[in-house]
Amino acid sequence: MKLRAPTLLFMLALLASPGSGSALAQAQPGDSTHKLQHGGLTRKYLVHVPRSYDAAKPTPLLLAFHGGGGHMELQASDESYGLTAKSESTGFIVVFLNGYSPLPGGRLATWNAGDCCAQARDKQVDDVGFVRAVLAEVQGRLNIDPRRIYATGMSNGGMLSHRLACEMADVFKGIAAVAGTDNTRTCTPARPISVLQIHARNDDHVLFEGGAGAGAFRDRSKVNAFTAVPETMARWARRNACAATPPQRVLERPGAYCERYSGCRDGVQLQLCVTESGGHSWPGAGRARGGKEVASQAISANDQMWDFFSQLPP
Repeated sequence: MKLRAPTLLFMLALLASPGSGSALAQAQPGDSTHKLQHGGLTRKYLVHVPRSYDAAKPTPLLLAFHGGGGHMELQASDESYGLTAKSESTGFIVVFLNGYSPLPGGRLATWNAGDCCAQARDKQVDDVGFVRAVLAEVQGRLNIDPRRIYATGMSNGGMLSHRLACEMADVFKGIAAVAGTDNTRTCTPARPISVLQIHARNDDHVLFEGGAGAGAFRDRSKVNAFTAVPETMARWARRNACAATPPQRVLERPGAYCERYSGCRDGVQLQLCVTESGGHSWPGAGRARGGKEVASQAISANDQMWDFFSQLPP
């Protein structure tokens, strides 16, 4: 990343801070890749800082988790997900983390989200601890608003987002899971937390009504009978002590709808957005992955989640 020359005063402030080399390198807009040691493993993550970043102002932070069998560069691809472009247009910092992989390059990675998935689950990889370590490093380099830290993820990454909502509700303001339901084994959030679930009704991997579809891992030992979308929402409605009334439609258009639960404790929000088509994909994505159904264009997952996060109470 090519750096623009900061003022002398800003340089001195950075050099006086802990980890000054990393802070100076990351003080400017652009991408940077980082490695850290955690749980006996070398883990890595990619940080994107938007052009609008001002080191004097606390900035929102989004952590993004790729799907099972993916990697951080894929999740950071605007052709596939558009999160980097959304960061630029909206002004939040986005960090793409890489799951556990047995391969040196980090490809074919998975997350330990409870009952899923693959080697990350089987080896009981400490992904929650990894997330905490990444947050500590990023907050040491950049001016992050601690009241506006969010998580999102695709499929297995969405499942990890649910686990983070269960185990790190003291850190995250809210999460948005796309095509990945709550497959945690236990969940006792420290406080209510806002949750957005985005799912296609015809998802052929993580089935809307529960179970693993034909499009999931070929090795069936790597997956489980995934939790249904309605059950995921019912769990969060109980955890957040939402009102025992049916959710209300807040968006309805050809091919998609969103509904919101009311009366949740501490003003947190619980919302579900459903597309009729798109299969196992990221709504609004510009490119379908090989052999997969084209993502629904009825809504944009990026727009829906950032509108959701932006409307959360302080």
